[in-house]
Amino acid sequence: MSDAAKHEILVVDDDSAIRDSLGLVLQSGGYEITTATNGFDALLQLKRRVPAIVLSDLNMPQMSGFEFLSVVRRRFPHISAIAMSGAYHSGESVPGGVIADAFYAKGSDKPGTLLKLVAELLRTSASRTIAHTRQSAPVWVPRNGKDAGGIPYIVLTCTECLRSFPLNVSSEVNATVMRTPCIFCLNEVRYIIDFSLSVASPKKGTDALASLAEERAPSRRGKET
Repeated sequence: MSDAAKHEILVVDDDSAIRDSLGLVLQSGGYEITTATNGFDALLQLKRRVPAIVLSDLNMPQMSGFEFLSVVRRRFPHISAIAMSGAYHSGESVPGGVIADAFYAKGSDKPGTLLKLVAELLRTSASRTIAHTRQSAPVWVPRNGKDAGGIPYIVLTCTECLRSFPLNVSSEVNATVMRTPCIFCLNEVRYIIDFSLSVASPKKGTDALASLAEERAPSRRGKET
């Protein structure tokens, strides 16, 4: 695969053993591999260099693959995405609510399947980019839990500046496109909350999330809502 080395693949998973094993499989196909431990880490890397494909786990701390892949689709429509999980038995079908071009079952004992998925996405990347650009999908966000005061909250990532901020949720409204300004750059963020999905909250709750957001933006240009 002489052309494979020209393509970079970003592998995103919080399990180092899985990152390493997938990296070896993809490297055996001649691809250049970079890795990230979660969605936040992956977005920081995307600010520096853009791969041809991202392969992301869905269940990760701090930023789940559901939200990460939604941000990728909105902000980087030319990147093809493969969702990965061991919690779904959907064969090759992308699970509902996941914004991705393909699905790979974690723990599969057929590494050739992954290489075929990658080759197919690269072959059809031009047409997929056009389709992605025409779509205006909102960011799909799973709920994060409740803060110290018992108020439900989510964490949104701005599709423009790629900074993240917590937002309180007053009621459970499924499959409704909602809007809020980014507290940093004031870009309008469109999102859908899926209350059937939940990701583990950081140990320090929303204080940790706020600190993480501050690290990515020393000065705020808007007020938190």
